[in-house]
Amino acid sequence: MEIQILKSKIHRVKVTEADLNYIGSVTIDEDLMDASNLIENEQVHVLNYTNGERIITYVIKGKRGSGIICLNGPAALKFKVGDNVIILSYANMEFEAAKKFKPSIVFPDISNNSLKK
Repeated sequence: MEIQILKSKIHRVKVTEADLNYIGSVTIDEDLMDASNLIENEQVHVLNYTNGERIITYVIKGKRGSGIICLNGPAALKFKVGDNVIILSYANMEFEAAKKFKPSIVFPDISNNSLKK
């Protein structure tokens, strides 16, 4: 039996941009991607800690060291600069393997620099 479990989490990172005119996705600083074990085009859930909105989208690689978290396309209507968000991804794995799996969890500082747990 396979189950879906938390694979990656960026906890309470600040939105730095919102671009309505982009086709979709969330742009994430490549350093944060590495620290949280996310890859480009991976599906993520973005939870807006400020207003309760939730979306499912995919990751676009942002400039390394920039601290960028940009909600693109229609998500820009639900997320604004300064909002705190949680970014999550999940993985499917066998039940017994899932019991031993440890997700990559990152707690960014106020400049969106990664501080890995």
